[in-house]
Amino acid sequence: MSRKTGIVKDSRYLQHSAGYAHPESPERLAAIYEMLDNPGMSWKFTEIEPRMATQEELAAIHSPAYIDYIAGTAGQGCVMLDPDTVTSPESYQTAKLAAGGFCNAINNVITGDVDNAFAFVRPPGHHAESDAAAGFCIFNNVAIGAMHAILKHNMKRVLVVDWDLHHGNGTQHSFYNDPRVLYFSTHQYPYYPGTGGMDEIGRGKGKGYTVNVPLDGGAGDSEYIKIFRRILEPVALEFEPEIILLSAGFDIYYQDPLGSMRVTPQGFAALMRILMNIADSCCQGRLVAVLEGGYHVQGLTKSAKAVLEEMLDEIHCSDEQLADYERNADDEINSIISSVAKTIAPFWKLG
Repeated sequence: MSRKTGIVKDSRYLQHSAGYAHPESPERLAAIYEMLDNPGMSWKFTEIEPRMATQEELAAIHSPAYIDYIAGTAGQGCVMLDPDTVTSPESYQTAKLAAGGFCNAINNVITGDVDNAFAFVRPPGHHAESDAAAGFCIFNNVAIGAMHAILKHNMKRVLVVDWDLHHGNGTQHSFYNDPRVLYFSTHQYPYYPGTGGMDEIGRGKGKGYTVNVPLDGGAGDSEYIKIFRRILEPVALEFEPEIILLSAGFDIYYQDPLGSMRVTPQGFAALMRILMNIADSCCQGRLVAVLEGGYHVQGLTKSAKAVLEEMLDEIHCSDEQLADYERNADDEINSIISSVAKTIAPFWKLG
């Protein structure tokens, strides 16, 4: 039984430019769009029209002063927001379109117009803090989407999974005190942005609702799949999310120039299958992904294609295949899994 998968794509996302030779380039999306427009692919998806995020949607995560500051860059030449994050004249509009496009994808999944969706937008978002741009990110798309699900659709439990190479500091900080959002991140550590230690588990009412799995470089398909199966899956099934949002960073691809992880397109598809299994168990399959990093353009495109084929149910990585991956995981990953399990044991039952 194939699924109906929605896609957010729009040529306006190519208008944001961080400058010559910047890794977060319009070419990233241009290559994905070319793949999606291929006659073998284009008929498979339901296109979701993006829109600009409203002031209220942005202000659910970002401070009014910060939103005004970014608005002030509209029409300006190159404005440096931080050492890595630069605006062009169209960046404010494009960043609003990225956040709003993701919110529309969430709407379409919640109303049942599509089963799941992927928002292929830029600029990315998960490093953006309430009052600061960071790490190529201007507005925090996934955090804005999570608040949209809570405020517009009355969701009580949102799971945000972040498999990007870099820790989503902005997303973590947005919900650090908030038990409505469970934030789960795997990331290379210690590495940019320096956050995401295992002991960062939330604060106050949100304690236990942040789960960080910091990793050395070199983890590949089997290690990631084992982490997702041994930590994420039991925690998520206990949390019982009403929707799953994914910060889909493809910079853990094995040839990515910014990282040293070893994930293949098949590995990405298997990780998506684990998320789909959780979504099927908890929330009628409701799952919405948004693009974050991924700087090897061919690898990004191949990996996104594999993920989409899984979302459509064309590949359907089986439980046996997932178990095979797990069996091949490097033994060293076991100590990380047991350390994370011990850290979150007061909050979640694992195994």
